[in-house]
Amino acid sequence: MGTVGDARDQRKGGEVRSVWLRPRRATRGEPPLTLTRIVEAAVALLDEEGIERLTMRRLAERLAVVAPSLYWHVDTKDDVIDLAVDAIFGEVPVPAPGGPDWRGDITAVLSGWRAALLRHPWAAAVPARQRPTIGPNFLASMEVLQATLVRAGFTGGGLSAATWALYNHVMGSASTESTLRITDEERRVGQEQLRAEHDRYPTLAAHGYLYDDDWDGSFNTGLDYLLDGLQAQLDRTG
Repeated sequence: MGTVGDARDQRKGGEVRSVWLRPRRATRGEPPLTLTRIVEAAVALLDEEGIERLTMRRLAERLAVVAPSLYWHVDTKDDVIDLAVDAIFGEVPVPAPGGPDWRGDITAVLSGWRAALLRHPWAAAVPARQRPTIGPNFLASMEVLQATLVRAGFTGGGLSAATWALYNHVMGSASTESTLRITDEERRVGQEQLRAEHDRYPTLAAHGYLYDDDWDGSFNTGLDYLLDGLQAQLDRTG
């Protein structure tokens, strides 16, 4: 006979955790409580108070229902977060694939992702620590991104590497910009300390490391570097 630990391990290996991959439960309970209402309320709560404050009880209070009513639509708080993240990507205009300028199409997709994540700062770090981002809104954008890379000439492992290099650039940039907290006085004192230890950190002292907060410029220049590198790879492989 298996132990409780064995059963738990089997659950972990065999269960389907993503809300996007489980069959949708038949709707019951209060007719006004729809999945759309739940997601809208969750996004508003997350925007106002952050992910640490999101609980099923607080979400139910915002919707003026009892918490068990939520469970006809979602199983866990993680489900709510997955749905809310996909709602964020639903704000991103998806360019029609197939245009002549593959770099421009990719820039449009990634700039849209970044803008949406910065409007909802709690969302920037969620995909990295939650389940795979596979909601329909995100997949629509990812489809355009990969289709554009295929049109440019990427296939196989090169397509995967290019996709994730671009994805990580957006997510890393938005996450850092959204979460970094540093005061003007901390910048000043920190940079003075770097200058005092110039022999150890000569480059950081000389180039104002702690004053480097041109987020838009860094994102756009970094994206240009990535696209230049991708173009160079295409040129090498013909």
